[in-house]
Amino acid sequence: MPVIRINALTVPEEGVSELEERFRKRLGAVDEQPGFLGFDLLRPTGQNEQRWFVMTRWESDEAFQAWVSSTAFRHGHATSEGRGRPVATGSELLEFEVVLTSER
Repeated sequence: MPVIRINALTVPEEGVSELEERFRKRLGAVDEQPGFLGFDLLRPTGQNEQRWFVMTRWESDEAFQAWVSSTAFRHGHATSEGRGRPVATGSELLEFEVVLTSER
């Protein structure tokens, strides 16, 4: 059964541009990971909302856990490499199983 993992990042206004740029530079980096199905970066549109959702879809929880344990994950989430400090002031992992889906 496919699973969805959402990292809910709290990003203050001054970090928004940096967050988008960091994800833009790494877009596609996880595409070849076994079990990876898709990625979306969701920008908040609600008034006073600061949470951005980093949504990934996986064939299974095992595939997601393998990615989180991988060298590629550690490399992509390191704060060195000239990226400086984190732009998010908070983070929460939300976990879901896909029960029903409809796509066009």
